[in-house]
Amino acid sequence: MYEQVTERFRILIYQEALPSGSRLPSVRQLAMDLSINPNTIQRAYAELEQEGLIYSIKGKGNFVADTRSIQEKKRGDYRKELIQTVHKGQEIGISREELVTVVDQCYEEGNHD
Repeated sequence: MYEQVTERFRILIYQEALPSGSRLPSVRQLAMDLSINPNTIQRAYAELEQEGLIYSIKGKGNFVADTRSIQEKKRGDYRKELIQTVHKGQEIGISREELVTVVDQCYEEGNHD
């Protein structure tokens, strides 16, 4: 369950739905809102903090960090992986048109947020 909470916050932060400096709900409040154990939320927040996506201020709460450098690195890593994948596809005869069709399908299927 904490992985789902963590992943949802990652998405919201990377898509800038939660901009830098935004205050996150308190552990207790979010646990009540989601009807889950506060330890689950605390674990998710701890993981996000370890990843540098959020930071805590004692007595004030958890806030979204400035994630531009993290996002740039992740996007660069993703581009490298995608380039490798495209090259593998070329090696086995996948055409540009087929690749574009697959990418379009992924966007259509994944556009549920």
